[in-house]
Amino acid sequence: MKMKPNMYYRFTSDNEPKEEQLKCLIKYLMVFLFLLNASTLLAGNDAHGYCNVRDFGAQGDGKHIDSYAINQAIETVASQGGGTVFFPAGNYLSYSIRLKSHICLLLDAGATLTAASPSATEGYDEAEPNEYDRYQDFGHSHWKNSLLWAIGEEDITICGQGSIYGAGLSRNQKSSDKGVGNKAISLKECKNVQLKDIRMLLCGHFALLATNVDNMTIDNILIDTNRDGLDIDCCRNVRISNCTVNSPWDDGIVLKACYGLGYFKDTENVTITNCAVSGYDRGTVADGTYQFKDTIAPDHDLPYGRIKLGTESSGGFKNIAITNCVFDHCRGLALETVDGGYLEDVVISNITMRDIFNAPFFLRLGARMRSPEGTPVGKMRRVSISNINVFNADSRYASIISGIPEHNIEDVSFSNIRIYYKGGFSKESAAFSPPENEKMYPEPSMFGIVPASAFYIRHARNIRFRNMEVNFEQPDFRPGIVLDDAQIDTLDVNNIDVVKKK
Repeated sequence: MKMKPNMYYRFTSDNEPKEEQLKCLIKYLMVFLFLLNASTLLAGNDAHGYCNVRDFGAQGDGKHIDSYAINQAIETVASQGGGTVFFPAGNYLSYSIRLKSHICLLLDAGATLTAASPSATEGYDEAEPNEYDRYQDFGHSHWKNSLLWAIGEEDITICGQGSIYGAGLSRNQKSSDKGVGNKAISLKECKNVQLKDIRMLLCGHFALLATNVDNMTIDNILIDTNRDGLDIDCCRNVRISNCTVNSPWDDGIVLKACYGLGYFKDTENVTITNCAVSGYDRGTVADGTYQFKDTIAPDHDLPYGRIKLGTESSGGFKNIAITNCVFDHCRGLALETVDGGYLEDVVISNITMRDIFNAPFFLRLGARMRSPEGTPVGKMRRVSISNINVFNADSRYASIISGIPEHNIEDVSFSNIRIYYKGGFSKESAAFSPPENEKMYPEPSMFGIVPASAFYIRHARNIRFRNMEVNFEQPDFRPGIVLDDAQIDTLDVNNIDVVKKK
């Protein structure tokens, strides 16, 4: 038979209309592509680059411990040069999972990796020794006592539509009992890390502790947790975007620079954008109910949930940009360096805050000095804060900018700021002189009720206010701005008086 010059010849009859021929061709192409994709996945599962944790014995029934099978799957894929470790729908009850280089953990929709409660005979990897643990809290000094951990690895991805649930993790970072884990994800001295799209629920003291990680992307994560959400410590080149973090008992997104590595290292080149932080009851952001019944945090004040730089600050914070973020039902923005680090070149813009439980702005240069002996007091300078709207802020502490004697906060600008405080304080409150508390843990409450209704500024130079509006729900008879050993270069504030105490 003579073949005709018809591109549809093999699939159709010559007598069929062109329209029917095209439909038939598309159908056959779809079948071909499906078979090609299936053969590729099967080849990967049998050879290298892909594996299903169930093929290594993981049961995903929420009853049996699956970490042994998961670790075997990771080791197998890593030994073949890397690839994807796939979790189909199921509840994978686990202890420590040891991440390796060039591995992607893919949690499918309906898959939950659950931290198991330690038993008398098994539990999480032990916290490794650290001779420098006296310079920071226990949780920041150890990494292996975690659900997922890696030290010195690279090219790690954790992604998918599934969840990590820290049911068996401790929210007490001081717990050094054998077999106890207190972090969902812990990374030390790693590079090229991606966390994308997953949900993280009730994750112990840390949903993520990243220490000395270079080049990390965290995108579209929902975290609703017991204590800290994202802890970025001594890291460089970090991008945090499109995340929701609810953490009523501790900070939501927090940058730190501890001495846990045994040397000084800055946290630098970090962007935080398009994120929402809050302090609603644990679990109620994830389930969409947004409840507020549990009103007291571990420090006996109102819930946390904020974005913060500090407290651990042996190293510094440099080249930080925070933009397009929402604070809801939580504490205000905190910039703190109290252990010798330099906090400088920080830009914060396009922030909205609503129902803020303490100072909307808290800038603190202190001398707690949890660093090796002889470390000098740090510096805070070149900070720009602009385009901020704050509604219904607690008036006890107003906003605070405070260095310590002979160590001034320098070169801070506020522009396009609108703050609605609750107000309600008497003229007698203006007579109070807050203690210096140079070595105290930094928190607005450390000073007690401040003598200003809008800003209390002490030991600071070159502070600028441009286009700032301050309002009060109830009358507040304290002066608007109180300067104590402080200097304002520019003041453009509506209806606010200024008092100089020294």
